Amino acid sequence: MAFTPPIKNPGLKWVLIGLIFTLLWSSASTATKIGLQVAQPLSIALMRFAIASVCMLIYAHGIRRYPLPSGRQWKMITVYGFFNITVYLGLYVLAMKNVTAGIGALAIATSPIFIGLLSIIFLKQVPPVKVMAALLLGLLGVTLAAYPLLLGSGVSVKGLVVMLAAMLSYAVASVYYNKMDWQGLKILTINGWQTLIGGALLLPFMLLTYSSKDNHFDLHFWISSGWLAIFVSIAAIQCWLWLLKSAPVKAGMWLYLCPIFGFIIAAAIMHDPLSLYTLAGVILVLIALMMVRDKKNQKLKTDEQKAALMKSQQALID
Repeated sequence: MAFTPPIKNPGLKWVLIGLIFTLLWSSASTATKIGLQVAQPLSIALMRFAIASVCMLIYAHGIRRYPLPSGRQWKMITVYGFFNITVYLGLYVLAMKNVTAGIGALAIATSPIFIGLLSIIFLKQVPPVKVMAALLLGLLGVTLAAYPLLLGSGVSVKGLVVMLAAMLSYAVASVYYNKMDWQGLKILTINGWQTLIGGALLLPFMLLTYSSKDNHFDLHFWISSGWLAIFVSIAAIQCWLWLLKSAPVKAGMWLYLCPIFGFIIAAAIMHDPLSLYTLAGVILVLIALMMVRDKKNQKLKTDEQKAALMKSQQALID
């Protein structure tokens, strides 16, 4: 199962998949806020993980007959799920209780900085000056777009600290995923099992804090959980993993657009304010994205490297 359209032009395909990822990922904070109106944070998170993992694993192993992970792959999936599901999404949904949907979308923009720095350390990839300048310009654009919201929202320090910790864990998970050799294991298999295992590791914390009077399993709950499961945990993450395999540092640039679309979605549904600051921020972010869309940066040095990468990508996205 691959959420990658059959487009021959690799540059256009990269942009299209990036936009799909951005739109779906941007909706997560608003969808979470809708669910938080009627349920506890971890209740929403666990239902999301349950729906998403069951759907992915039934399709991967029941319909497509993909092989199960084996040996060391289970350990790799568990580590990835711990950082990407248990820690990141666990902290994220808790933080959303104390921040607005717009601020939640804004926080996603911090991930490229962490991903870039961790990539330098662990993947030994030093981004060109042009890419680093684009990262800083994108962050400036996001900050500018969020300026009125930061001034007018009752965001707690605790909420911001927890959110930043969640973003750091997200960056660690992204770098870990790209660093490991998955030996042809399908993206859907990895995503399904890491969601199930990561959610299972979070279950004890949900049980310890569960309060029946604070959870109402009404239409708002199921719309929130269902959207987060199908369109975010499955579709968006499939796109994100494909982007990571294509270009780990440059993939993070798409996260800069998430706050922009996040503000628009939050304004339409949660009535978060929009202003000229938002427009100025959008312009800066788009300039940053244009700066890193350099085909030469994606060119491989040898035919052997190209063949190896094509083989790896085919095994992952078929």
